[in-house]
Amino acid sequence: MSLASGTRLGPYEVLSPLGAGGMGEVYRAKDTRLDRTIALKVLPGDFTADPERVARFAREARMLAQLTHPSIAAVFGFETVEDRNLLTMELVEGEGLDVKISQGPIPLEEALSIARQIAEALEAAHEKAIIHRDLKPANVMVTPEGGVKILDFGLAKAYVGETAEASGSNLTQSPTLSAKATVAGVILGTAAYMSPEQARGRAVDRRADIWAFGVVLFEMLTGRRLFEGEDVSDVLAAVLRQQPDWSALPAETPASVRKLLRRCLERDPKKRLRDIGDARLELQESPAEEAAAVPSTAMEAAAPVWKRAVPWVLGGAILGAAAILTLWAPWRRPPRPSPLRVSAELGADVSLVTNIGSGAVLSPDGSLLAFVGEKGGMSQLYVRRLDQLQATPLSGTLNAFAPFFSPDGQWLAFFADGRLKKVSIAGGAVVTLCEAPNGRGGTWAEDDMIYFLPQSGSGQSLQRVSAAGGKPEPAANLVQGEVTQRWPQVLPGGKALLYTGHESINNFDEANIVVAPLPKGAPKILVRGGYHARYVSSGHLVYMHEATLFAVPFDLGRLSITGPAVPALEGVAANPVNAGAQFAVASNGALVYLPGESTKFARPIDWMDREGKTSVLRAAPADWVNPRFSPDGKRLALQISDGKQEDVWIYEWGRDTLSRLTFDPADDRSPVWTPDGRRIVFGSNRAVKSAQNLWWQRADGTGEPQRLTESPNIQTPVSWHPSGRFLAFVENNPKTAQDLMILPMEGDEASGWKPGKPTVFLSTPFVEVSPEFSPDGQWIAYTSNESGRFEVYVRPFPGPGGKWQVSTDGGGVSLWSRVRREI
Repeated sequence: MSLASGTRLGPYEVLSPLGAGGMGEVYRAKDTRLDRTIALKVLPGDFTADPERVARFAREARMLAQLTHPSIAAVFGFETVEDRNLLTMELVEGEGLDVKISQGPIPLEEALSIARQIAEALEAAHEKAIIHRDLKPANVMVTPEGGVKILDFGLAKAYVGETAEASGSNLTQSPTLSAKATVAGVILGTAAYMSPEQARGRAVDRRADIWAFGVVLFEMLTGRRLFEGEDVSDVLAAVLRQQPDWSALPAETPASVRKLLRRCLERDPKKRLRDIGDARLELQESPAEEAAAVPSTAMEAAAPVWKRAVPWVLGGAILGAAAILTLWAPWRRPPRPSPLRVSAELGADVSLVTNIGSGAVLSPDGSLLAFVGEKGGMSQLYVRRLDQLQATPLSGTLNAFAPFFSPDGQWLAFFADGRLKKVSIAGGAVVTLCEAPNGRGGTWAEDDMIYFLPQSGSGQSLQRVSAAGGKPEPAANLVQGEVTQRWPQVLPGGKALLYTGHESINNFDEANIVVAPLPKGAPKILVRGGYHARYVSSGHLVYMHEATLFAVPFDLGRLSITGPAVPALEGVAANPVNAGAQFAVASNGALVYLPGESTKFARPIDWMDREGKTSVLRAAPADWVNPRFSPDGKRLALQISDGKQEDVWIYEWGRDTLSRLTFDPADDRSPVWTPDGRRIVFGSNRAVKSAQNLWWQRADGTGEPQRLTESPNIQTPVSWHPSGRFLAFVENNPKTAQDLMILPMEGDEASGWKPGKPTVFLSTPFVEVSPEFSPDGQWIAYTSNESGRFEVYVRPFPGPGGKWQVSTDGGGVSLWSRVRREI
């Protein structure tokens, strides 16, 4: 220890040393201003020499100071005194959990009490998106009264930073402080509680805390280390490969606790327990009562959980041209109910359309099936009563998607052609309610208000509009970190709105299920790691995660989860790219769903020759889309998602190298090379409070990205004129759906390029997309649905002139051959 008792650091008087570690030294000290005893942490000198590191730590400390919970040691402040960086914290009196474990196994009741308090503290922090990252017995204090205090909460991230943490460095600089630990001891202590993904140097989320929680609980029950070794590499190897010795658990350990440990200690984070709140609920049950209720076999144990969690429905199927509806009458509760399967033919040559949202929905009373069907290249809405054989098309509903019923089941609302519309199930005129350029779900409330998301892009929140039509108004504000809210459902009684909220517009498997009181109220996260939730009359929420339908008990009155989530139905088709899912529920407890898998993110890149034969270009899979050849044909520009944001990357296949071009936290999409190969234009929402507009960046990565357009509408670049003086792009127009636009470029490479004013190339009431300049620059090929289905057309550039339809049986996303006169 470097500071003697009596040393003064500003208003703080050092009383005695408490411990030291890689993150600094900690002392018992007196705050003379408030006359209170505190814990004073003095950070190392090399830390002080890095201003960026100090600033990051200060930001994290301020955030952690807002985290208040009885089982979390409070952070009071962070300040600099006499060139020393000081962290002031609550002084916790008691015994370290590591000391208690070193004395042997902790009695079951006491161990479970400590574990429950740890789980409660983690749950409170995770709800505020704060992860501990270094949970272990040395970071847990047990007070003389049996209370628990977790120390150093979230400071691992604050100390090493995201980059260092993700790279796996700083293993030797554990932020944990131990009164007796040498540096080696601190390393072993940290490594032994790292999750496998953390040990591999990968980014971590709350599931890393859940792993560490499992390790701590195991060690409390057994009184011995779960993962040991002579040095760091041995310990990490054990974490990555060694199976826990389950036989070391005391014989009286309840079956539910054993099961909980196994779920916490799953090496694959996708299979691990997803929410520490579920662990808390499991530990709240009396071990004695549970032991008496535990079935004798694993099969017997699974069945009651299934029936308790999902008493309403097992499932049905819509596959190709057939629909199967499964109904369990909620008033009949036999011990082993059998589902009733009813065939529902969609009609001859009709296929289900499932690109956005659910392709089929049930009326509130479960008697009517409505679905989006495609026949002869044209999609529209169909309705089919389950007591009849034929499905009836609804005229005027071409290009419909994501339908939903009115509360009385007499109307269908849907999205089509950039608008929110409605139509009677008996047929008749279609009524346009409002503009919705690219909707992502809606719900019809009993007060005749419709809640919906009009745009799919980042920064979009739910809106509401009268079912009679009118001007939409905001329905829910984006909470901190959210960039989208979609697929809403008004809960029974109309007092709250359920929706999917996410901090990204990618990988909704990691999104949140959120509830917001109506008409106003603070939103609350119910489930982390799921999407497309629906309330079921049995008192459950069902939602999607990794192609599995989960069910979790839900208190409608208190708007809160009341138990752990369980898998209800595997193999449900869903799309975590846009949070759409192919299932729907009725008020009577009926469920209709499409069997299938989630859309796969990771895939290789393939070549395809003129004969249609494919070969692998890049075997390493990634979540990539929108590939574009460079003019010299040696590189590809790609849009790649990491699950949180999308960026532009460049792949050079001759050397098999992939390099990142854009780094902004926003989404950068749809890259297009300039004809000279010097720049890449892309769509981005990186400007504050901006829709996706056009930007460009030098292809070699030098210089800063430059903004080319400013518009409140989403814009997507598509094609450059061979002269490099015109860029064709698509703009989402609230009044005319999607239009073809031209951005003129003025100047040259020597004097500098300047974007001109965008002009309209083609704007109609229909959707026009995918404009592609011909190699000679005299034509533009594009896709339009003016005929009732999407076809490819060609128009002269810059015009005037008529159009020629190129495709004859549907088509889209055209490209010109550069060596032949072909499209």
